[in-house]
Amino acid sequence: MPLYSYQAFAKDGKKVSGFLDAPSSVFAKEQLVRQGLFPTTITPATEGARIPWYKRIFAGKVKTKDKINITRQLVVLLKAGIPLLQAIELLADQFTGTLHSILIGIKDDLKEGSSFAGALNKYPHVFDKIYVQLVRAGEASGKLEPILERVIVFYERREELRKRVSGAMTYPLIQLAVATLVVIFLMTAVVPQLVTAFMEQKKVLPKPTRIVMALSDFITNYFLFILIFLILFFVLYKYIKSTNKGARLIDTIKLKIPIIKYFARTNAVVQFCQTLGLLIGAGVNLSESLDIVVSIIDNRILADMLNEARDKIIKQGKIAQYLKQTNLFPPIAIYMISTGEETGQLDVMLTTVAHNYEEELGSISDKLTASLAPIMTVFMAVIVGFIIVAIAMPIMEMTRSVAGL
Repeated sequence: MPLYSYQAFAKDGKKVSGFLDAPSSVFAKEQLVRQGLFPTTITPATEGARIPWYKRIFAGKVKTKDKINITRQLVVLLKAGIPLLQAIELLADQFTGTLHSILIGIKDDLKEGSSFAGALNKYPHVFDKIYVQLVRAGEASGKLEPILERVIVFYERREELRKRVSGAMTYPLIQLAVATLVVIFLMTAVVPQLVTAFMEQKKVLPKPTRIVMALSDFITNYFLFILIFLILFFVLYKYIKSTNKGARLIDTIKLKIPIIKYFARTNAVVQFCQTLGLLIGAGVNLSESLDIVVSIIDNRILADMLNEARDKIIKQGKIAQYLKQTNLFPPIAIYMISTGEETGQLDVMLTTVAHNYEEELGSISDKLTASLAPIMTVFMAVIVGFIIVAIAMPIMEMTRSVAGL
């Protein structure tokens, strides 16, 4: 049943408020009157309104895998002949928290006569433009089930690529973090305890030892300042990234770094071709498809290049010609897209291009991970080894001096 929020007065004059399920606002009012309340306002509410604001702040974000899971289960129910409204009701009973609230809201919108795409469009943080437009195309063509199956494949491939690319840097970063923690421990816990013993000898210490002792003193004495500086630097970076000018500057810098430049450009090609091919194949018009595709490109500089090409494509209808002018797409990709235009199989060729460069991007990511792992291991060994040798050198000299007595 739809959920309503109400404000009312009790018989003793106290103001009360709450939520109740009822077929309509009229039935809701009758329920309140039977409870001895005098309602002043009764308005529709979502299931999520039951949750206090402080709990909603910490509510878990709906992940891509959850969205895929919902879509897959919806396809199964629709293929079984269950009507859409009933299928959404069944799905709502299987989930809790944020997803349950969203599904309840979608169910209520469907009951009120809204289209499925229109109901999804109220939750852009979960169902993005691509998802909504594909559902709208599926509803218009009467092919909602096969298009939802395409949606599942699309998001699964995109999520897999994201994990492979991000995984290329995750392991090396973990190694770097471990090395940093080991160095900090040695510098703040081990070296200071040995400094006193070294100083009592009143001998000239080896240069590596003096360097380590100086670094240890600096870290120990200025640890709080270093921590504050790192926090301020992180906050400043986040602030700069949140501004349009700052984000464009960061994106420009990314395109100057060789490896990051390759990932940014290739990922933009994959996103563009994969999404455009899916949308066109589902029957979404070219103009709307290009608007959506340009909006999902991560790098603003590359998005501007594609946006300029988009305006020309809409006016002239020549996709390959104007994509070539961006200097973003490799020649083979332009050739395949041009072939798709000429043969009337543009969506197929776009999907093929996306798949080819998706595989290439994943392969490079795997190779990068394999290459960085031993490099980081050697780096850790050199840093930690230097500190250990610097500590061991005076200890060995002290041992020799004692043995020579």
